[in-house]
Amino acid sequence: MKEEKNDFEVDISIEGKEKSSEHVMEKESEKTKSKKGSAKVLKESLEEKEEEIKTLYDKLLRSQAEFENYKKRMAKETSDLMKYSNEEIIKELLHTVDNLERAIQHAKESDKSENITEGIDIILKQLFKSLERFGVSGFVSVGEKFDPNKHEAVIQMESAEHEPNTIIAESQKGYFLRERLLRPALVTVTRAPQVETDG
Repeated sequence: MKEEKNDFEVDISIEGKEKSSEHVMEKESEKTKSKKGSAKVLKESLEEKEEEIKTLYDKLLRSQAEFENYKKRMAKETSDLMKYSNEEIIKELLHTVDNLERAIQHAKESDKSENITEGIDIILKQLFKSLERFGVSGFVSVGEKFDPNKHEAVIQMESAEHEPNTIIAESQKGYFLRERLLRPALVTVTRAPQVETDG
């Protein structure tokens, strides 16, 4: 009886071990499947990212090419602007040149200097109008106080009749281009007379 019992116990023990082993193998198989599934997902994700990187790189190259073209276009436009920015004012001044040439031709053919003076005066007014269209304006200096921001003193003269630093003559008129000084007026400025002392 004892031997049978032992055999039964051994059978149960072996069967339990077999079931336990099968269970362990099933778990290992599930883990392997799970790892394979994770690897597949990771591979797909990696491929997606690589495709995304490739697309972004292509976009970057296109953007760089467009920016280079933009820089070249802007450089050409700036160059053209610098070359031809004075085109309109030059065209306007050419009309004045034409009229001066006509006045000179007329002067050669006429003995009346009065008519020539009137013609040149008309041309000068036309020139000033042309300059005004582009924001050029002259300013009065004689009788004003000397201002180093718009005047350049070329001569200083003693004068008891005027206050010191008064402009009494102008050798070249000054002009503004809109609010900016285009060129200073060249002026003669007074100074206080030196008092002579008996020595």
